[in-house]
Amino acid sequence: MTIAIGSDHAGFRYKEAIKHLLTNLGHTVVDKGTDSEATVDYPRFIRPVAEAVAAGEVERGIVLGGSGNGEAMMANRIKGVRCALCWNEESARLGRMHNNANVISLGQRMMTEDMALQIVRIWLDTPFEGGRHQKRIDELDD
Repeated sequence: MTIAIGSDHAGFRYKEAIKHLLTNLGHTVVDKGTDSEATVDYPRFIRPVAEAVAAGEVERGIVLGGSGNGEAMMANRIKGVRCALCWNEESARLGRMHNNANVISLGQRMMTEDMALQIVRIWLDTPFEGGRHQKRIDELDD
């Protein structure tokens, strides 16, 4: 799978760890920045991830920041993106099962690195249930 990833300064450390995990799992990673912990404005790095997902250039996206809130808000402004703010295993699982999340947002200040990596694994491995949930996805995309 090809996955775009982007973060601001407050998510940079976990972005690098997640890139390593994804590569080790055999995925192709497209890094949209940032490239350090120097202070930056998150829309500059999150919008390109969301746009790549919406355009079909990549299959999924991961965005990171301090809390993940602003990053999720930015990603969800792009039509066709369904970004789930994930804070634990269940939020990642349900984001895929019920919402067909094609992007996840993680907050580096909100969880341990191990939890962030576990969330990514669950999100990658969980299928969308479809069925009664598809109608809602269709409404989101209208």
